Amino acid sequence: RMGILGGTFDPPHVAHLALAEVARETLRLDTVLFMPAGDPWLKSSTRSITPGAHRLAMLRVMTEGIFWAAASGMEIDRDGPTYSLDTVRALIAGGNAEDEWWFVIGLDGFRELASWHEPAALLELVRFAVARRSGDESPLVTPELRAALPAIDSRVDELPMPRMDVSSTDI
Repeated sequence: RMGILGGTFDPPHVAHLALAEVARETLRLDTVLFMPAGDPWLKSSTRSITPGAHRLAMLRVMTEGIFWAAASGMEIDRDGPTYSLDTVRALIAGGNAEDEWWFVIGLDGFRELASWHEPAALLELVRFAVARRSGDESPLVTPELRAALPAIDSRVDELPMPRMDVSSTDI
């Protein structure tokens, strides 16, 4: 049982680690793989992004000594924009056929799933483990997301994330 926690991680912080821990415990994951985006195309047009090698190095320091966590440079090493679908396909091809995969994500990012590269194909390969912000009582799957991805309801698990007032943007 494998989790992928993707993101910009600019910089990584304690809430990223807490999210990974909640996913590991809730879903009984064996490993949570932190996957920094090489070219975070959804964000790089709106702000300056720290070079990938530095973000990866920070993640490696953060996960050092945590037996269930690892940081991967797979997307950092890829040229051009990186897409979650390509990453997941590569991970599945390099893993065991019986591996189960979850994409760990916050509710804000999850709600943008329909705008991702080939989201329906990604949905066929992984389940989504979604953490909502504390106090947010809205449904995980919006009618708009359900209309764009009809199979989504059967591919989502909710994570009970504690409130943490920290963000990479603020840092």
